[in-house]
Amino acid sequence: MLELRPNCECCGRDLPPDSAEALICSFECTWCRDCAAHRLAGGLCPNCGGNLVPRPIRPAGKLERFPASATRKRSTLPACS
Repeated sequence: MLELRPNCECCGRDLPPDSAEALICSFECTWCRDCAAHRLAGGLCPNCGGNLVPRPIRPAGKLERFPASATRKRSTLPACS
């Protein structure tokens, strides 16, 4: 099950579970569309080199039983400082 991380790892922007702005790679690194387009080289995940895809939205009815992660992660990449 996906963690549904709560923020963009680059700019820190909140990305709630129903956000259409969240992109993820196969390792669930999470980025907002703006950072992916303007800060990340080639629109690829700088951590693993994988492609970024829209994060699926978990139906609201499932969030109670299967909540999104509350753990925020931030990148130390120069492009994200």
